[in-house]
Amino acid sequence: MCAASLLLLLLPLVSAQTYHWGPCPTPKVQPNFKLQQYLGRWYEIEKLPASFEKGKCIEANYDLRGDGTIQVLNTQFYKGRVNYAEGTAVVPDLREPARLGVSFSAFAPYGAYWVLTTDYTSLSVVYSCTNVLNIFHVDYAWILSRSRFPPPESVAFAKELLEKENIELCRMKATDQTGCPDL
Repeated sequence: MCAASLLLLLLPLVSAQTYHWGPCPTPKVQPNFKLQQYLGRWYEIEKLPASFEKGKCIEANYDLRGDGTIQVLNTQFYKGRVNYAEGTAVVPDLREPARLGVSFSAFAPYGAYWVLTTDYTSLSVVYSCTNVLNIFHVDYAWILSRSRFPPPESVAFAKELLEKENIELCRMKATDQTGCPDL
């Protein structure tokens, strides 16, 4: 199959995503990242569109497994029920522990999960990007908080950081965290 045909087949898959021409940017990540402090529950506050996240009350829980991998348990409330997605995260290079890889299928490669900044207790900014045939890239960004309703200045700080790293935010949208069931 020629590259042009493959590209046309892939475009509908990324229509709910944020994509741009050219290669992925390489933003700076959290220096001296401490995985143990990062573990636990994070609520999604804002995100770039992701086809796998359509609900509300989205949260992610990270827990260290006995084999050294990280259990990732994402939950969302969608169409009247709670949906779960369990994955595995790894630290491919211990010299850069804030550049994690995450996969939600034994058959899928690990995708980027880069912690750009975190204070571990209230805010985290995460970025992911996938090159497609080195023609364009699909990127994701999440602003996470330990609280469903962080202060507006924290969200503004996170957006400023993403913009400084040349990550386009025009499609970023807030995640509804109101009326959430206990997940």
